[in-house]
Amino acid sequence: MSTMKKKQGRTRAQESSSAIERMYITMRHLFNRGFYKPMGVSGETLREALLLLRPEIYGSIGEEKAELEGLLYVVDRLPQGIEECTFINLTSDEGYANSHFKAIIPPKRRRNCYRIDDEQMNIEITRGRSEIYDILTHLTFLFVESHKISKRVIIDEEGTTVRDWQKLENAVNSTSKLTQKEREIAITHTANILGRTFNELTEAYPKFATESQPERLLHIVYWLGKLAIEETINNNKRTITFSPVLRERLGHHIHGEIWADTIKSALHKNDLLERPIHIISANMHSVMNTLFAKGTLKGADAKKDIFQTYEALSDSKNSSLRNKVEKSALQNGMIQINDTSGTNIDIQIFDTDKIDFSKTEFKYLEEAKENKAVIFVMDYAFGEQAYETLDELLKPINVGDKHVHLDVKSISIMGKAGILEGGKGDVMIPTAHIFEGTADNYPFKNELSQKDLLDCGVSVYEGTMVTVLGTSLQNKEILKFFKNSTWNVIGLEMEGAHYQKAIQAASRVRGSINEDVKVRYAYYASDNPLETGSTLASGGLGTSGVKPTYVITKKILEQIFNS
Repeated sequence: MSTMKKKQGRTRAQESSSAIERMYITMRHLFNRGFYKPMGVSGETLREALLLLRPEIYGSIGEEKAELEGLLYVVDRLPQGIEECTFINLTSDEGYANSHFKAIIPPKRRRNCYRIDDEQMNIEITRGRSEIYDILTHLTFLFVESHKISKRVIIDEEGTTVRDWQKLENAVNSTSKLTQKEREIAITHTANILGRTFNELTEAYPKFATESQPERLLHIVYWLGKLAIEETINNNKRTITFSPVLRERLGHHIHGEIWADTIKSALHKNDLLERPIHIISANMHSVMNTLFAKGTLKGADAKKDIFQTYEALSDSKNSSLRNKVEKSALQNGMIQINDTSGTNIDIQIFDTDKIDFSKTEFKYLEEAKENKAVIFVMDYAFGEQAYETLDELLKPINVGDKHVHLDVKSISIMGKAGILEGGKGDVMIPTAHIFEGTADNYPFKNELSQKDLLDCGVSVYEGTMVTVLGTSLQNKEILKFFKNSTWNVIGLEMEGAHYQKAIQAASRVRGSINEDVKVRYAYYASDNPLETGSTLASGGLGTSGVKPTYVITKKILEQIFNS
């Protein structure tokens, strides 16, 4: 009997794995084709695969009731107003920035979107294929949810709707501001349409609200339902298109090359091109704060425990505090390059020769200035974009008639990832990256080890990490397989294998950088997708991410300065 059980358990993980592969191949096929109708025949494979997968992030996508947390996760990553659009056009950077169209930037993903007219939304893709997979997966979820709504409100083939729907329509189309009473009446009808309780909706309501749209949840539900009803009754199907320029440019590293050239010319202009360089891929504040917060902040701020200071600095309300640290950094050898290439990856360059170490946490390092290292911090890439940007950055540069190779001494990657044992805020140290859906694996010698971080007050795990095609495609069965099989996976993220592929190519195959370049990877956990209620859809890290971020940053800097 137990063997029978085991077989069934295995097939669920295998089914999921082939569903991901199917989605991946279908998305590439639809992209090559140039357009598709998500709720038509062409979108069928994507819908079926997503419903078979039932990823953790999308909660109850497979059930009749609507999913609220997943909906919030998705609308935070898509442009405001997308629920009203019948035509969604994915474009390259085609000059809309110089037009009258106003860029709409989703709160949780930096991408420029433009509302062309009532029916059309353009979304600019400048970060490569991973961004397309991300958007198409989210849109598929959105459209599946919209058809759940229409199924519950249409009574007959003529398109007659239930009373709840008419009441929701009146509330959304009302020109005056809703009173508390009117809002609660509308929520009652909407809860019925979504198959959720009044309580659940009241709780979710403020999370969707924006300043310009306090009743946004009603608005989203109404428009998703309205377009799904039109699809069902009038066969007026929503369409996703890919612009010809995007199809031509994708995969050619166009944005990555512009980005890397800008950086190298800045290094050249500041006479830093031939100095030893240490690359760190991380966020844009932890290295700067670790080096400059202590010496900059005086009075009450300086007396705090250093982690409390970092916590205060990571709070967007304390902008004057943050500006102080940034100003001090810019006066003491930091060069800031804000991205204009479309990669959305900003840069900070630190000339350690100009840093007064006696004012930092690294007092003992005054003599480390002798090797005049340059610390180069790049913001985090997105999925496959990690390969494009790092590959371009590590290539040699022509200066006059000289062919200059960058003297890259080390590359450190600090990111956030999902953890499979442990919880939010814990640290993972990988020993290899496996690329999901293939058996491609990238073992490496990690300069960081578990014992380096043992005294830091957070749990530390060491093992393999899996680089996934999209975090929003993972479900418990696949993750349990990774964790319990001999792959010994401790966590999942989206960039590791791509970074490592670029490092390996540059150092071992193309000879662009030194073969013995030191490599460091460390991740802190943003969620545990195996625990219900701890997935990414349950919200951000808050301050629990501050400690691990700074513990890892300090360790990386110590190793750089001691090398």
